[in-house]
Amino acid sequence: MACTKHYIANEQEHFRQGPPPSYLEASLSSNIDDITMHELYLWPFADAVRAGTASIMCSYNQINNSYACQNSYVQNYLLKNELGFQGFILSDWQAQHSGVASALAGLDMTMPGDVVFNSADSFWGTNLTIAVLNGTVPQWRLDDMTTRIVAGWYYVDRASNEAENAPNFSSWTDDTYGFEHYYAQEDYTQINWHYDVRQDHAADIRNQAAKGTVLLKNTGALPLTGKEQLTAVFGSDAGENPWGPNGCADRGCDNGTLAMGWGSGTADFPYLVTPLEAIKAKVRSNGKSIEGITDDYAYSQINSLANSAAQVDGACIVFANADAGEGYIIVDGNEGDRNNLTLWHNGNDLISNVSSYCPNTIVVMHTVGPVLVDSFYENPNVTAIIWAGIPGQESGNSIVDVLYGDENPG
Repeated sequence: MACTKHYIANEQEHFRQGPPPSYLEASLSSNIDDITMHELYLWPFADAVRAGTASIMCSYNQINNSYACQNSYVQNYLLKNELGFQGFILSDWQAQHSGVASALAGLDMTMPGDVVFNSADSFWGTNLTIAVLNGTVPQWRLDDMTTRIVAGWYYVDRASNEAENAPNFSSWTDDTYGFEHYYAQEDYTQINWHYDVRQDHAADIRNQAAKGTVLLKNTGALPLTGKEQLTAVFGSDAGENPWGPNGCADRGCDNGTLAMGWGSGTADFPYLVTPLEAIKAKVRSNGKSIEGITDDYAYSQINSLANSAAQVDGACIVFANADAGEGYIIVDGNEGDRNNLTLWHNGNDLISNVSSYCPNTIVVMHTVGPVLVDSFYENPNVTAIIWAGIPGQESGNSIVDVLYGDENPG
């Protein structure tokens, strides 16, 4: 069943949780007035409820100085009352901070169940039983929790849509055999069946990535014709991660082209089509020349190739990125959130170097959010700027669709 997350105003990684680290006493609070809440932050969840989401996950942060998972206003009043949500609310992992208060405030399921991973202590469990028995939590509230959870099961008709050997994969390992109960190290059996469930997802991913691309500047350079005598591609963001697309645990690095941020919500790429790979295929299909340099710091080679493209009125395409993810991974000194709004790997210098030689420089940016473009936006040699987000496994194909006019960017 669908789970919509993270409810609500969970807008940064820094300080979104309380301790750990030990110097934090509480998480940050997103302080939001009623109009802003309704017109900006609540709107996507209203769409999710309308679309039929069965569950919604409350977030780590506080809203107006009350933790999201025990905030009665956002859970009971806004979500269940105003939006009419009939499914269940579950906590993000370790986002529950109380027992009775969270129950009365609308939380229906606690995850992972204990206060801290594998602690065997719970705010609910036997404590919830006692609270119901002594009347602190009304019986109807427990019935409401149960009804909402079971209703979700029937709403999606899980009984008729159960996968064979479910669960047919392990969240902890890719090994075919292992312990069914990972933490307890008990019941050694087959835990991964390695089913290929992709079907025609690749076509959808390619289409969505192209349609999600935004054109920020175009002085007539785009679309490319594919007949350019020399196409020159620059930047590590155009190429392969030398360790492979899944070479960094939970995508916790910024090597090669950026197609996914990092963190616990990531998945393994079945493959990753790089921009250089896709552009090369396009140019070669037209019998023209293409060269690429994916070392951001090979200055003399970069300048030479940019000049060669300029001599034949070719096209220079610069790829640069800026990454981010979940706070338990630190990449290049960035603890989850980015430290600034600049392009990584000296992307601004790369753009400056290429555009100083090539009067038809097209910039493509794969970023997790806004970046500063003021240093090159007005440069007349920068003829087009594209923001391509983090497009997924069909990254190269989707940007080729935009560069060569098969898809119109936003």
